[in-house]
Amino acid sequence: MDDTTTNSNNAFHLLGGLEGVRALADSFYDIMTKIPEAREIRNMHPEDLGATRENLTLFLSGWLGGPPLYVEKYGSVNLTNIHALLDIDDAERDMWLSCMEQALHKQPIADELKRSLLNRFRIPAEKIRVTCQERRQGLPACITIPTP
Repeated sequence: MDDTTTNSNNAFHLLGGLEGVRALADSFYDIMTKIPEAREIRNMHPEDLGATRENLTLFLSGWLGGPPLYVEKYGSVNLTNIHALLDIDDAERDMWLSCMEQALHKQPIADELKRSLLNRFRIPAEKIRVTCQERRQGLPACITIPTP
């Protein structure tokens, strides 16, 4: 077991463990489904979000420093490949981040953690956007994202 799974100060534990991560994933998809501005990104998902909610929960568990449940169930994960065939541009990236920001604000966690997590989410969101755009333009996927 590595230090991230035992450190009580990592994001996974600060969110409330698996139940807190699940609450974040559920809140995220509830918001995406509820607000009309998110219709375009909601339509990129299956009508029944049950498995999608569970997969985000499993992925976030490991990504936030908890047990690598997604990897244990499915093997390695490559977010850019999973999303590469979608038409994701600035507007879709920004709406995804807006839904996640709203979901984070609903969680009973410190504001500093909310800001920190939103900044962490910006990195894969931008990588996915760039990969989708490069695929659309026929360019090889290659990106360097500066850390905030």
